[in-house]
Amino acid sequence: MSKVRIGFIGVGGMAEHHIKTLQKIEQAEFAAVYDINGERAKQISDTYGAEVFASAQQLMDSGKVDALYVCTPPFARGTIEEEAAAKGIHLLSEKPVGLDMETANRISKKITEAGIINSSGYCLRYLETVQKAKSYLADKQIDMIQAYRIGGLPGAKWWTQMNMSGGQIVEQATHQVDLVRYLAGEFDQVQSLYAQRSLRRLAPDATIPDVGIVSFTMRSGAIGSLVNSCVSPHYGRGDVELFGLDFYLAIKGNSLTIHDATQKQTEKCDTDYVLEQDRAFVEAIRTGRQELVLGSYAEAVATLEATLCFNESAEKNSPVAVG
Repeated sequence: MSKVRIGFIGVGGMAEHHIKTLQKIEQAEFAAVYDINGERAKQISDTYGAEVFASAQQLMDSGKVDALYVCTPPFARGTIEEEAAAKGIHLLSEKPVGLDMETANRISKKITEAGIINSSGYCLRYLETVQKAKSYLADKQIDMIQAYRIGGLPGAKWWTQMNMSGGQIVEQATHQVDLVRYLAGEFDQVQSLYAQRSLRRLAPDATIPDVGIVSFTMRSGAIGSLVNSCVSPHYGRGDVELFGLDFYLAIKGNSLTIHDATQKQTEKCDTDYVLEQDRAFVEAIRTGRQELVLGSYAEAVATLEATLCFNESAEKNSPVAVG
């Protein structure tokens, strides 16, 4: 396969970022687009040169795409991924891949059975610093983890509705939850405390919490916490810190800090992680090598499960076991 013909379903801001990025990949061709907002689809088509389709089904039935980026909000996925898998269309599904485990597990099973190349939106795995961290931690015992996702409120109205976004943990802090899984293994039990403090001054009908603290144990025996807020416009962070008897390691943006008996240093990388993610997906399709993808659909489902358990614990005000 010389070029991978790619279609997009949903062309919001993240989708356009992928489209721009694909222009840098010689083996990728942006071929087709569908969005429920026809004007937006036409705008993307006029700018980047893809064919507009009247429905997701028409796009998938056209025979004009080898792969599909699904970039709709999590509440608007429907059966797109299942239909694409059944047609042998390779998939990159943006995060989060859903809002309930029954649906996500069913889709994951269909994707596995279809044998298609599959990827998800967990782009931070492709940072050079994250890969160095993973190698460094391979023989280390992690004792404690601290993670943060703090920032302002995104502009989309649906984002403030719990039944449409899952809240900040599911829709945004999912990146930090995924990094914890990627670097430190699987969650065991979680205990969450959420509150809604100031959000309704910005979004009067909001149903999501705007601050939260999650305490958790890992299957390895490590313990940790995640702190999040979406009402902090003047300060933001998206960090993961790992502590052990013989080391301290932190991922903060594109920087990696390691302190141990032989070093005390911070380095930064200039990785274009979306480019690396998209390049890996395209090359995996061209070569049939799923292992080039660092974050499969099944991995995204495991991260979704953890975040949904965080929410369940807050709702029940009790610990919840993950998996």
